[in-house]
Amino acid sequence: MAHEAPDDTAVVTMAVLFDPEPGTWGMRGDPYVWWAVRDRLSSTAVPPSVDEVTALLRASFGEVVGLDLDEAESSAVYREQYAHGGMSSGMVHLDTWRERLMPLLVERARALVKG
Repeated sequence: MAHEAPDDTAVVTMAVLFDPEPGTWGMRGDPYVWWAVRDRLSSTAVPPSVDEVTALLRASFGEVVGLDLDEAESSAVYREQYAHGGMSSGMVHLDTWRERLMPLLVERARALVKG
């Protein structure tokens, strides 16, 4: 009977980038987008380069919100699926994602990958 050595190369998934959550959000829809992107990537291994992580994050954001963060000209967009009450309910603040949230996730990835 063969004995297998323990696997010390456990796969780190993209979900680790989303913990802890930011202390503040731009609008009320932002945390729902955060959770949706996290859930979408929860079983995806962290790619070997920061550029690949960035591309994956941006593509997942685009799928969740329905637009390309770089190409959208508005500072915010309404998405009914993220409307759960409150004055800015359902609003996703694209500027916050461009200036703070996406850079935060990329910086966390930078700490995990070498390239």
